[in-house]
Amino acid sequence: MRPQPANQISRKGLKVWRLYGIIQTSILTLLAIGFGVLVYINDWYSWIYVAAAAVVIVDSYISIYLIPKIRWMRWRYEVRESEIELQHGLFIVKRTLIPMVRVQHVDTSQGPILKKYGLAVITISTAATNHSIPALEMGEADELRNRISVLARVAEDDV
Repeated sequence: MRPQPANQISRKGLKVWRLYGIIQTSILTLLAIGFGVLVYINDWYSWIYVAAAAVVIVDSYISIYLIPKIRWMRWRYEVRESEIELQHGLFIVKRTLIPMVRVQHVDTSQGPILKKYGLAVITISTAATNHSIPALEMGEADELRNRISVLARVAEDDV
């Protein structure tokens, strides 16, 4: 088996994914509070409060700390002359090879949270699917997009 790809995404991506986890946990907390109000109004069992609090606490640990850390550690990529290799996943690590001759176009995108941290996502489109490389520094993303575009044109000319 090949060694894992050499490049890792930006460490700022970890902060962004943790922020996404905080947003997700905040929504879950609001739902739990609403559920707690229903429990109070209907005079249901009080252990339901404890269960709802436990769910929020466990979810916050998993979505704010654990998943972003594992996701960041596993995400790797490498762009070679003839292919792009991606590696990602939480518990099941998926490795994908994208031949340069299959690349149709490359996009960069940036939402408000990514923009705040100076990050971008590269999307590589082939005839069948789209592949993304998340949380790259903006300069690196632009440089990588241009490099993939040039390599894809060269690979197309060789065919």
